[in-house]
Formats: sequence, C-alpha cells, structure tokens
Amino acid sequence: MDTQGQFYTVARPLYSEDTFQATHEKIYRRRKTLLDHVTEYFTCDFKRAKNAALSLLPIIGWLRIYRVKEWLLNDIVSGVSTGLVAVLQGLAFSLLASLPASYGLYTAFFPVIVYFFLGTSRHISVGSFPVLSLMVGQVVTRLVPDTGSPANITGFEGLTQNEQRVLVASSVTFLTGLIQLGMGLLQAGFIVIYLSDTLVSGFTTAAAIHILVSQLKFVLGLVVPGISGPLSIIYTLEKIFSQITSTNICDLVMSIIIMIAVFVVKEINDKYKSKLPVPIPIEVIMTIIACGVSYGFNFNERYSVDVVGQMLKGYESPIPPNVEVMERSIAEAIPMAVVGFAVAFSVAKVYAVKHDYVIDGNQELVAFGASNIVGASFRSFVASTALSRTAVQESTGGKTQIAGLISAMMAMIVTVAIGFLLEPLPKSVLGALVIVNLKGMLLQVTEVPYLWRKDRLDCVVWVGTCVAAILLGLDLGLAAGLGVELLTVVFRTQFPRCAMLANITGTDLYRDRKDYLCISEPEGVMIFRIPAPIFFANIDFFRKKLTEAVGFSPLRVLRKRNKALRKIRKMLKKGSLQVTRRGVLPTGSSSSDESDDERNMEDLDLPTDYSDLPVQVNWNSQLPANVSVPQVPIHSLVLDFAAVSFLDMSAMKGLKAALKEFIRVDVEVYIVSCDVDILDKLYSCKFFDDEIRTSMFFPTLHDAMMYVTNKHPQDGTHKGELKDIYIQTEITSTQL
Repeated sequence: MDTQGQFYTVARPLYSEDTFQATHEKIYRRRKTLLDHVTEYFTCDFKRAKNAALSLLPIIGWLRIYRVKEWLLNDIVSGVSTGLVAVLQGLAFSLLASLPASYGLYTAFFPVIVYFFLGTSRHISVGSFPVLSLMVGQVVTRLVPDTGSPANITGFEGLTQNEQRVLVASSVTFLTGLIQLGMGLLQAGFIVIYLSDTLVSGFTTAAAIHILVSQLKFVLGLVVPGISGPLSIIYTLEKIFSQITSTNICDLVMSIIIMIAVFVVKEINDKYKSKLPVPIPIEVIMTIIACGVSYGFNFNERYSVDVVGQMLKGYESPIPPNVEVMERSIAEAIPMAVVGFAVAFSVAKVYAVKHDYVIDGNQELVAFGASNIVGASFRSFVASTALSRTAVQESTGGKTQIAGLISAMMAMIVTVAIGFLLEPLPKSVLGALVIVNLKGMLLQVTEVPYLWRKDRLDCVVWVGTCVAAILLGLDLGLAAGLGVELLTVVFRTQFPRCAMLANITGTDLYRDRKDYLCISEPEGVMIFRIPAPIFFANIDFFRKKLTEAVGFSPLRVLRKRNKALRKIRKMLKKGSLQVTRRGVLPTGSSSSDESDDERNMEDLDLPTDYSDLPVQVNWNSQLPANVSVPQVPIHSLVLDFAAVSFLDMSAMKGLKAALKEFIRVDVEVYIVSCDVDILDKLYSCKFFDDEIRTSMFFPTLHDAMMYVTNKHPQDGTHKGELKDIYIQTEITSTQL
C-alpha cells in the first residue's frame, strides 16, 4: 500500500497511566468464574441441543444444502477416480504395515463409511497413509517378527503368523482410535498447534526415507526380515546390501519400468492438469498391465517373482482387540494418533479455506477415532488421509463425502467380487508404486537451504526431527522433534533480541538506534525494549542486558555511593573535610579505615541517606581525592513493554529489584505501553510502594518522552530538535 503523501494529526493531552485512568472512566467487566463455566457447559436448551446434534453429525449440515443436479455427477466421477487410487494404495500400503494385501482394502472401506457421517471435511479422502502404515508395520514386526518366535501374548495361541499380525495391527489401531476419540471428547484439538509445519515436514521426510528403504526388498526381490527399533534403518540397509548379488532381475527391471512410466505420466498430469478432464490413472493402467503380463508369463513360477497371492473374498467377522498387545504398543499408538490427526487436519484445512467452509478440529478427532475403532473391529489398520489421494478427489470435481462413499463402494466391489484378478500382481510393482509416490515427501529436503537462510532455529527443528526420526525410529523421532521444537521456543523467549530505541526525526516513531541515521536522542535518556514475555527463565537475562545497555551496574554504583558517604561522614567528623559554598573540600591529608566498609554489607544496598549531612552531595561533580564513585551518565530510563505479554511472580520480584536499583542511584524509570492485564496483576500483587509508583507508567512511548524532555529541558544537544517535534505536532494537531 502506497502511503506517501498521506498525513494524520492528533491533538490530545499528554497522558500517564494515572491521568488517563482519571480522565477516561473504565467499564467494569465481571470475569466468569470456574463455576460459571461449568454451569454454562452443562446448561441445555433447544438451541444447544440442535447445535450439538449438528456438531456430532456434520452430515446433517451439508446434506441439507446438497445440490443434487449440480454436484451428484461430479461426486460420482470423483468417487470412481479416487476409488481406483484408494484400492491400489490400500494394496501397496498394506506391505508397509507388514500385512496381507487384502487388509489394505478393508482400510479403504470401513473408516470411510464412519467418516462419511462424522467428519467435517467434505474433500479429504480417508484411508491408508504411508507414514502411519509404516508405524503400524514397526509394531507388527516387533511383536511378530519374520524370523523367530512371536512375543509371548496370550491371544496368539493357535493363530498363523498372518493372523497374529492382523490381530496386532487391529489392536494398535483400536488403541489409536480410543486415544483420538478421547482427545476429541476432551476438546484437545488444539494439540495440533504444537506440530509446526517445519516439524511435520522433517518428520514426513524421514518417514519417506524409512518407506523407501522398506520397499527396496520388494523392488530387488530379496528376503529381508522386518527390523524395528532405533537404528533399524541401518540394520535393514546392511542386510539388503549383503544380499545385493541375489537381486531378482525380473523384479528389478519391472520396478524400474513402472517407476519411469508412472513418474513421466504424473509429470504430464501436473503440466496439463488444466486441460485434462481427469488425471490419467497411470497407476491403474500399469497395475492392469503388470497383472496381465505376470499371469501370462507365469512370473511367480518361472522367475520366482513374489506376487500378492490369494485375496480374501468378502469380509470377515469382527474381532475384539487384544489387551496385551494394546499394553505393549501404547508408546507407538500415541504418536500415531497425533500424527494421523495432524496430517488429516492440515490437509482438510487447506481445502476448507479453498472452498469456504469451516472444519472443527475436535469433531475431526472424534470422527477419526470412531473410524479407527470401527475399522479395527473389522481388521483394518490405522486410517488418516493421503495428500495425493485427496488431491485426486478434489481435482476430479468432488464436492462432498459422497465421493468418499463411492470410493469405498469401489473398494468393496474389489474385495467382494474381483479381488482374485489381482492375485498375480507382483509385490515389486506395489513397491515401485509406493516409491514413485514418495517424490513429494522426499523433495521436502529442498526446504533446508531456504530455512537456513531465513530462520536457522526452524532449520534446526527440521534437521533435528528428520535425523532423529531416521535413526531412532518414527515414534522416538517425533518425541525428539517435539523436544527440539520446544527448546527453540524456550531459546527465543529466554534470549530475545533486546534493543536500544531512538526517535526517528520528525515523527513520533521509535526504532532501533542501530538501524537508522536520522534519529534524535535526548542526552541523559535511554530507551530499552525487550521483545518477549518476562518470566523466571529470562529475568536474569533481562537484567544483564539492561545493565549492559546503560553501561553501568546500578547496584555497584549504589554500594560505592554508600561507602563514599561513610568516608565523607568520618572525614567531616575528624575535620578532614570543610563545608564551603563550593561544596565539600578537603582540609588536609586523611585516611580512612576500610575495614568498616566491609561490615554491614546489607546497609550498602539501602537507599542513600543524606539526612545527617550538611549538604547534598552531587555525585557527578568533583569529589574529594580519596572518594571515588562511578558516574551515572543518564537521568531517565524508559522501558518499552509493548511486546511483554506476561510477567510471572519470579519476574515481578526481579523487575522490582532492578527498578529500585536504578531509582536509588537517582535514575528516573518509566515503563511504557504496558499491557492492561499486566498492570492489573501488578496492582493485585502489591508491586507498588514508596519507591515504585504508578506515576512511572505511561500509555505510549511518545507520552513518556514528552514528559521527560519537558522535565529536563536543560539536558541534551538534541533537546531543541526533539522539543520542536512535539511543538510542531501539537500546532499541526490544533489546526485539524
């Protein structure tokens, strides 16, 4: 916005906080008590009941406005397109979860049906997500490893390895759903704000690397047991490279062809998306071709290619979760619940803003929690959303979750009727499809140079999260990333960039004195700004920076002055000093006993007492030869509290001590732009006394500076210039 040539003028009295409060009557607002909030929460009327029903079943809200003629065809086309992608991703991501391929189709059906009724987003495609699938797979391989005996769990007796793995996956999914549902009922949707975009980017990049490594065994046709825990990626790569000479050439060639074809066509889809009615379903095309070629040439027997194998027809009866598995997987279920919700909510928020409707974070938690609980009962694994699948649903014209319902019907048709056609599909093809779809997540690594240039602490969060998640595993990596992120927040608040301000000549604006040339600085006045809340962790830093800024320690000066007064009193008593019109003059050689100065050190911190002296000591004038006191170069200190959002009790004590130290060495302290809530807290905590008064608070920095320059007109080489500014402003304002 071009503001050149525009002016504003204001004519008003100079205010301190006291005069402002006396002039302008403040409205008393009654604060709600805890009892008021509880009573309001449990009060029910028709309007609240209606809103609660609409909140719990968002489908009622958008079905009432559904435009059948305009939206239904779009939803059908979008649902069919998304369903094809969901089927293939379900098959592929089931490999990440170390489960038979059929169970990926279950995840593309049951959670979608539940979300259709409970979800608030109209555009996200619910189903398997590669990061969560991998996290489920890590729990599965830990409790039911590829080689060796499974964990000693009661419910495993009489089950095959695949059945044990399905039980583990469904149990951890059930627990994840319970956590999400509990968070939703407790209104804990705010938890997502602690997962910054930088942290999620670093975490998903690390997950993409884990996914890439986990799929290498399928692409290369090797037999590599699943490994979980810290450094699992290192051990997995070691086992892969130790068998690299045993690579199945047929699997490798087929995977390379699939990846090249899919990559090229996806680039074409992106380049010509505005001209194409729907994206070219290259994954579906390549899957059909691969199935046909594998079946025709009998890849399984002739070239020892590992294929999907028998597909379950129909749906199995629901099963209860295993409590022992839930007890052993709680550490993994919590990050799965948080990550699943964070990813889905961030994607849903993008499309909600684009299409102008509102989503509810707490209701999304309830929806995903219920989806995972119901899905787990029917043997599916943890569901969230995938950005690529959601992009297909939205870009092909999807308007509501009816498109999601149709995509679920597509998964059901494959499960019930035509799943057998996918039995000859090589697993290397699914692995190749997973890898080529990691492009977006892997390219996030290009953010690192940008973050390093723009915000190095954010770069540390990205790199720390990514490295920790790669080496320690996704669950511990997420916890480590959160720790690094919180440390950066502490660092930013504990060590803020304090500044000395100066007036921009000809204005009522104040900026860092180091950044501008045309500035006005009245002599003897210093303006100090701290751009952060002041609390127990940074109060000492604040006091240190303030001392460095003014160039002297007020406590040291106070002690020196009190020591000097002791000497002066002794010298007057002994007759070594003479009181004249010119001040206190020595009459001869004198000496003083330093041992007395070291006693009663507490007295040295008290205000200077001149009551028993015949004259007032001017500490900036010449003192007797054996009396040395550091000079104080300022008479006024202005503290800009505009960016201070809160003070805790520790900070309040430290601030009070710091202010008294300056006041006791004859430095007038003023605090400006202090938040009203902070002022109220200072009143309630009895912050003010005979030394620290309410009159030192001013509503703006310019008010305080006008007051100071009017009070000390004789000081400063820039006095006239700054004074003229105020006078000119007042005259111009009067003309308005």
